[in-house]
Amino acid sequence: MRAAHGEQVDSTSFLQDCRMIARGLVTILLALSTALATDRPESNTLSPPNETVARPLPFFYDLYTFRGNEDSTTIVATIAVPVGELRRERSQNQVNYRFDLRFVLADTAQRSVSNTEDSVFLSVPRPLRRQHLLHTHVEVQAPPSSTTVQRLVVTDAARPGVGQLYNSPFSIPDYSGSNLLLSDIAFGLPGANVGWQRRGVTLALLPTSQFPESSFDIYYEVYNLPAGNEYETEISIQRVRESDDEEPSVRTLFSGTSSAGADRSFGELRHVESALDRGRYRLTVTVKDLVSGQTAERSRFVDVRGWARGATLVPAMPYGARLPT
Repeated sequence: MRAAHGEQVDSTSFLQDCRMIARGLVTILLALSTALATDRPESNTLSPPNETVARPLPFFYDLYTFRGNEDSTTIVATIAVPVGELRRERSQNQVNYRFDLRFVLADTAQRSVSNTEDSVFLSVPRPLRRQHLLHTHVEVQAPPSSTTVQRLVVTDAARPGVGQLYNSPFSIPDYSGSNLLLSDIAFGLPGANVGWQRRGVTLALLPTSQFPESSFDIYYEVYNLPAGNEYETEISIQRVRESDDEEPSVRTLFSGTSSAGADRSFGELRHVESALDRGRYRLTVTVKDLVSGQTAERSRFVDVRGWARGATLVPAMPYGARLPT
């Protein structure tokens, strides 16, 4: 039994779903163990259709959390794959790139599994540069939990056995309660017309380890700031170096009036205009309710690579959906 796209599975189907997940992960792990003993082939050359050499498929990703429906939390995964890691296919004078992904959040203590299976397809008139990134996002709902494990599997849809699994504990925060709270800070490329959509905002999400030297957008949500209350938002950006030397931070201060609705929350989209030099930075958002005096703060690291290789956002489709022709 496979859960519907983004569906939370109840305890009656938990064991069935776990067995299904295990079968898929065993297949990937066997392929990857074979790849460890295999010389890595050149991945950006056209390969014969019957290629079956197993090897890893490196990719980058980030997870962001927001308040979900009722007692759940929304988890958004943004994934980026260098096209040089994918097999190129040709069809009708076009070059095609394809990869599949599966995102799973499993909590054995609560006997719950949330997962989604999706595919990404891009067709272009000429090959892209090897380091050009194809990035996408997927979203699931899951209950708050401190005992959840996240698993993200990405495979080359054109080459069986080529894929990679990342697996780690992942604490899902609880955004309920009455205290002032902030969601995660999500990062995206500016000027997005397509991408992740929430509260009327569109964001071209990109993993924070893969940012260019350019301006960018950040999005976050404020919870439990009563409508009409005056508040201040401070955004600071501080460079992080390997040495212990303290770097000065650049700070920007905004003021406003809470526009929270019935769900006691609202979102803010901010545009960081100045390009950052290559390096690692800590971006911190601090919100203060000027009426109650409560303060909430969230931080996120971002790595500026300075690449000129480019990135293309490709919306993910539910696995098994008909590919564009």
